[in-house]
Amino acid sequence: MEPWIAWGKQARIAFAKPEDGTIVSGGVWALLGIVVAAGWLACQAAGGAEFYVSPQGDDANPGTQDRPFATLQRAQQAVRQLKQQGRLTEPVRVILATGIYRIESPILFEPEDSGTADCPVIYEAAPGARPVISGGRTIRGWQKTPDGLWKTHVPEVAAGKWYFEQLFVNGRRAVRAREPDQFYFYMEEVRQTPLQAKRPGKEAELWIRLRPEDAAASLAKIQPEELSDVQMVAYHKWDITRRRLEGMDSQKGTFVSIGRKMKPWNPLQRATRMHLENFRAALDTPGEWFLDRQGNLWYLPLPGEQAEQIEVIAPVAEKFLVFRGQPVQNRWVEHITIRGLTFLHGQYITPPEGFEPTQAAASLEAVIQADGARHIRLQQCQIGHIGTYAIWFREGCSHCVVQQCYLHDLGAGGVRIGQTGMPTQPALETHHCIVDNCIIRHGGRIFPCAVGLWIGHSSDNQLTHNEIADFFYTGISVGWRWGYGPSLAKRNLIAFNHVHHLGWGVLCDMGGIYTLGPSEGTVVRNNVFHDIDCYQYGGWGLYTDEGSSGILFEKNLVYRTETGGFHQHYGKENTVRNNIFAFQTQYQLQATRVEPHLSFVFEKNIVYWDRGALLAGAWDRIRFESRQNCYWQAAGEPVRFLKYTLSEWQQRGQEVGSIIADPKFRSPKGGDFTLADDSPVRQLGFEPFDPSQAGVYGPAEWVQKAREVIFPDLPLPPPRPNQPGR
Repeated sequence: MEPWIAWGKQARIAFAKPEDGTIVSGGVWALLGIVVAAGWLACQAAGGAEFYVSPQGDDANPGTQDRPFATLQRAQQAVRQLKQQGRLTEPVRVILATGIYRIESPILFEPEDSGTADCPVIYEAAPGARPVISGGRTIRGWQKTPDGLWKTHVPEVAAGKWYFEQLFVNGRRAVRAREPDQFYFYMEEVRQTPLQAKRPGKEAELWIRLRPEDAAASLAKIQPEELSDVQMVAYHKWDITRRRLEGMDSQKGTFVSIGRKMKPWNPLQRATRMHLENFRAALDTPGEWFLDRQGNLWYLPLPGEQAEQIEVIAPVAEKFLVFRGQPVQNRWVEHITIRGLTFLHGQYITPPEGFEPTQAAASLEAVIQADGARHIRLQQCQIGHIGTYAIWFREGCSHCVVQQCYLHDLGAGGVRIGQTGMPTQPALETHHCIVDNCIIRHGGRIFPCAVGLWIGHSSDNQLTHNEIADFFYTGISVGWRWGYGPSLAKRNLIAFNHVHHLGWGVLCDMGGIYTLGPSEGTVVRNNVFHDIDCYQYGGWGLYTDEGSSGILFEKNLVYRTETGGFHQHYGKENTVRNNIFAFQTQYQLQATRVEPHLSFVFEKNIVYWDRGALLAGAWDRIRFESRQNCYWQAAGEPVRFLKYTLSEWQQRGQEVGSIIADPKFRSPKGGDFTLADDSPVRQLGFEPFDPSQAGVYGPAEWVQKAREVIFPDLPLPPPRPNQPGR
């Protein structure tokens, strides 16, 4: 069966009607599959064109199976020539053999590279092959030093032609030498002084004093020639700040950094956590590395590693693929499929002004990035060992699909859809994109504030059946408007995703799903969110933040979050119904900010807990409606709605028809929230749902891959007892 036909028959992708966000059966997708398959078969009847690529090939070859090209770029030229000859009445397939294809700059797709609706251009792996597009160079010539380090020389760095801030050893992200190796230093005092002569990105000087013991462990060991490459990484609330050091006084325990003015709502201050990285004396823990400007590269090996057998790769390319259309001119890059390819080793270099705090690391780009793109499909691809986001459909993109892709070891996050600002013209709007059946994990390795899946000012998208795990911040973020102003984040469907093990105690103010601004018609349904652990506050499951409006949350399972299963900061007319909230730690439900309108409806939910309070916030003053819910305190403690009993709370007009009763889960401690046949919640109108349907689907090995508990050694270990502010 041809892949396009198989894709069309995947009936488990949910589809949201624009008018009400309800799910249509898979028959819609089956019909789409028939239409697509018909186009494919029509092309096949016409006789399709094929080009072959192999690392052992030659770009002077004709690109046949016997005499393949050597590079994907040469095959791309051949496809363009076909189009110039008017021969795109046929399908075009570029078939890549197993091997490594090195690039140092992105492969650019422009309108001239497009296919058509009936006959797309497909770049794919040969059957059973594993072609790898690598943006890195192999580092060799390692010599052992008397102090147990390995050392080599990189001439391009010494010549000023190359520098890198990431290193991958035997398929693992090595740790850039840092202090402390675990946990953090703490700021004792912070002062900000505006600069008189401002430069781009440099508006103010930060003067920071460390605790004496922290200064002795770090600043005193930095050599003067290293100073400009040493970076401070600070962790504050939901953000990080990454800046270079401009000066220091190791005797006084102070250093200076220059960048933008601090944001008043999230400044650096006393007790802010931080670490310092990239100086030679910090290279003291196995798995760490350090590079100086003279081209000397040191590595402290892990136990069992052998210099003669080690594979060390440093990245060069910042991006792998760029789709560059011109939507305002109605010139699109379209109908291109990338299937079965692996993209590894993407570069990120900190700019001179550093990285200023940006929620969701939204200022970063992606290694696969698209503008003015339609009907672009990334299927069964792998993206890993990168410094930024993996994929971004940014400006003027529509009907693009990411399906069954494995995104891992990400410097930032997974997939982004839409822009952070409102598009100035309709042609620049991004909409109707799909991310389905993907595994997205081990993110935020350079930017812990990044998220797994992100939708900005963009509508009618679908995020379905994805596995998102091991991030330091939010799993899924939807919307990008603080307050009730104009927003394009409408009618997005978030369904059947499994999102878990977030936060790790590193940042604050996060959610399994986090929403911002008016999002009328958006539906969050049949997801599972669990194990979300914040630093000081804000580890929630469903988190409707500033101005979130018109969103339906139903049939979601939320359990083992630190601060609450549901929190609405402020918003309007959201509906939370038929969900299960279990075993939150501090609070079960939270609501803040009193507003005159209806904030939300809370109905037909099960709330089950054994510690912590039921409610946090101004529930006695917020305008909301609650009814037909079931509450159960499994440790036998009395159930209180703030200070009120259920009867007293009902007299205040809330919890109409609600009960306090054991819902009779099969094994809640074991994670089985199946209801017994005689569960009292059935009489409330609660509709049982199957949480096991959340997450990826398809071949057994794919499903098993998502179930693997793989949490590698974290470069940013979570703080535990005896840490200030905890």
